[in-house]
Amino acid sequence: MDIATSYTAEEARYESTPISTSGRSGLRLPRISLGLWHNFGDNDNFAVQRDMLRHAFDRGVYHFDLANNYGPPYGSAEANFGRHYAADFRPYRDELIISSKAGYDMWPGPHGDGGSRKYLMASIDQSLTRMGLDYVDIFYSHRFDPTVPLEETMGALDSIVRSGKALYVGISNYSAEQTAEAARILRDLGTPLTIHQARYSMLDRWIERGTPSLQSVLSEIGAGTIVFSPLEQGVLTDRYLKGIPADSRAAREHFLHSRDLTEEKIAAVQALAPIAASRDQSIAELALSWVLRGGRVTSAIVGASSVAQLEHNIRAAAAPDLSAEDEAAVEVALGDLPR
Repeated sequence: MDIATSYTAEEARYESTPISTSGRSGLRLPRISLGLWHNFGDNDNFAVQRDMLRHAFDRGVYHFDLANNYGPPYGSAEANFGRHYAADFRPYRDELIISSKAGYDMWPGPHGDGGSRKYLMASIDQSLTRMGLDYVDIFYSHRFDPTVPLEETMGALDSIVRSGKALYVGISNYSAEQTAEAARILRDLGTPLTIHQARYSMLDRWIERGTPSLQSVLSEIGAGTIVFSPLEQGVLTDRYLKGIPADSRAAREHFLHSRDLTEEKIAAVQALAPIAASRDQSIAELALSWVLRGGRVTSAIVGASSVAQLEHNIRAAAAPDLSAEDEAAVEVALGDLPR
């Protein structure tokens, strides 16, 4: 059931949350963005969703990140966001950055996932319908599809922009080499690659590794980096320091498995606590500050299950940058953990 609302955004919403430019484009994003991967499906509380979206926007977080198959069920996060948009955010459309993606499993049949032109063109139309939008600001190829020529996938993204259904294009979960080739194709088509969405955290630094690394490729081509799972699905918080709560993702084996919460990993996270405390931060805030340090990425996508949790995450965007001593202490705390 829809909840009747009457919402007026906070006038001072842009005064406290920093923003950053995506590569050499004109796209500017808040340093913290709100992801709707979790907690926006049909089984989640609609009023809590509304409160988190309102609070985010009131605090200058004007970028909401979705994908066609976010839920559950598939499509429900976009549909629920569409209801919130119609009730609260339609007057602010020109201030919002709304992104969606397609590339993973969405519907039955050979064209229900992947990188084919048929799938991507159908997906953008479905996403716009679910959200009640004329266009999205960013549309991503959610994953590299080795069964489809990259020229076809990038050609579909170019067509989506030229049709007015997206303003910018991005890719997600592509390797450094795949990213370089995708950027070349898009450049030749006249629709530059604006942004790459990649997993990145203290415990997963793959974008820094390799020759060339993904970070170096993105810097060279002038694209931005927006990262997801900066808290490793809750590992880099105080959530699991005293065991596995019954209502947690690890207890449900949902995107985080209990076997991943080793004694060594929990001890390392505990060792981050005094570093965070010295900066007047929580462990989660420290982990976000680490990801954002030195302007290495354009924005970090956070998920939240409550306004209070979201507010703690937003605070990290305005925190002082990590000092060299802070960074060194983090490395000592993490010890020999793979990263």
